Amino acid sequence: MALKSYKPTTPGQRGLVLIDRSELWKGRPVKSLTEGLTGNGGRNNTGRITQRRRGGGAKRLYRIVDFKRSKHEVEAVVVRIEYDPNRTAFIALIQYQDGEQRYILAPQRLTVGDKIVSGGKVDVKPGNAMPFSGMPIGTIVHNIELKPGKGGQIARAAGTYAQFIGRDGGYAQIRLSSGELRMVRQECMATVGAVSNPDNSNQNYGKAGRSRHQGKRPSVRGVAMNPIDHPLGGGEGRTSGGRTPVTPWGKDTKGMRTRNTNKASQKLILRSRHARKKGR
Repeated sequence: MALKSYKPTTPGQRGLVLIDRSELWKGRPVKSLTEGLTGNGGRNNTGRITQRRRGGGAKRLYRIVDFKRSKHEVEAVVVRIEYDPNRTAFIALIQYQDGEQRYILAPQRLTVGDKIVSGGKVDVKPGNAMPFSGMPIGTIVHNIELKPGKGGQIARAAGTYAQFIGRDGGYAQIRLSSGELRMVRQECMATVGAVSNPDNSNQNYGKAGRSRHQGKRPSVRGVAMNPIDHPLGGGEGRTSGGRTPVTPWGKDTKGMRTRNTNKASQKLILRSRHARKKGR
């Protein structure tokens, strides 16, 4: 999809750059593949805010997306490509030969009328899904499983992808777009191609209201607060904080590593995404 810029007929239009979604389906989603969705405004089960800067926004209907691609060796045809308000990527409605319909993440270069299939060893073309055991090395993939049968968890956002670069024992080595090199079991499924809507990050909403429609509330800098509200607050005139950047609760931020290196999956990471920053 291309980007669409607007003439500055109003202050909110000035600098506005959005995705051109004119080629997407304009009707409502398939009712049997949707669920109601209630917003929580970043609050947990006790009603306290645990995720700041969330709330409001337009009402959404959740689309049930098939991340498992578990219907093997049955060909499906792409009925249409749709917008999904719950994610940055577009979704595709597919219909199997037996009449069943499902939503999947739409990869780039997938068009209406294309035929796709998932199975042990299928053609390497966008939208087809298979385990790494039947995939040629060098393939660009997305929607990658971390555990066999659990469903895709890696590379699901707009424009993301990973590359299958090798095999080692019962594991497949993949390079993520962050630069991380990691292993997953060869039985894990992945879908061929990169995720659709790569220009999503190049949008410019143009006004605060459009972010509010997305459910994003304003973010106030800590240095602009009073000392009672934030460790970086207070001071005479404009100050930069006077100490290392921290969260409102005093924990170091802006670069502090928060990953638990004792996690069982740590041994599956061959090279950290931070390795490039260290000049390795």
